[in-house]
Amino acid sequence: MAKKPIKNTSGRGRRDLTVKVKTARGRKLSSKLWLERQLNDPYVQRARAEGYRGRAAFKIMELDDKYRFLVPGARVVDLGCAPGGWLQVAVPRINSDGANPKKAQGRIIGLDLQEVEPVPGAEIHVLDFMADGADDIVKGWLGGEADVVMSDMAAASSGHKQTDHLRIIALCEAAAELAFDVLAPGGTFVAKVLAGGAEGDLQKRLKSNFAKVANVKPGASRADSSEKFVVAQGFRGRSGQEDGPGDHEDADPA
Repeated sequence: MAKKPIKNTSGRGRRDLTVKVKTARGRKLSSKLWLERQLNDPYVQRARAEGYRGRAAFKIMELDDKYRFLVPGARVVDLGCAPGGWLQVAVPRINSDGANPKKAQGRIIGLDLQEVEPVPGAEIHVLDFMADGADDIVKGWLGGEADVVMSDMAAASSGHKQTDHLRIIALCEAAAELAFDVLAPGGTFVAKVLAGGAEGDLQKRLKSNFAKVANVKPGASRADSSEKFVVAQGFRGRSGQEDGPGDHEDADPA
């Protein structure tokens, strides 16, 4: 059982002491450490305080604050949208709920393999985006091409670092394939990857189809995580030319 943080009333530093979790009978050490990390994670605490469904909401906030792709009127596809934190962030930014009548109203489609609790202003569907014809279904729901395709998907952890890396790269590649099919010219693709060496082919394909590709580790990502996000902007279509003098990749420090 977790102990409540003890307030520092001495005035030295004025901070709460770290929450410690006792190892209950039958609880694995890994579970204890995970729970302890969750209880002391400032982004987890902030998500609860601000009503977001997970700490991942702050990752897409940081990415959009820097690259400005969630703009009023944008048509957005969120792949693997559960639990809905990215949808919560996107709705007011693209004005898909029409809350600001002075701005263009966007539209956002969330896709997942499981039912997701509704998010006001977002349209959520249960769909395997890798199924045949999924691209046409998505464009039908959107009423046209997308301006943004984003993905925070991660395969279930196997406990083997290289296997997990390959699995998430495969997911990202599949998400990129859908993006190539549904994005409008000039569109943006945002997806989570794990650093590990197998993402070279994906980076090459993105750089040949987008004007600019950046690799970023948001501050909201845990320091001990190998995750990073690729932000590809200026979609040129599948027939994009190979890298030219103006093409480059920005690599933000991890």
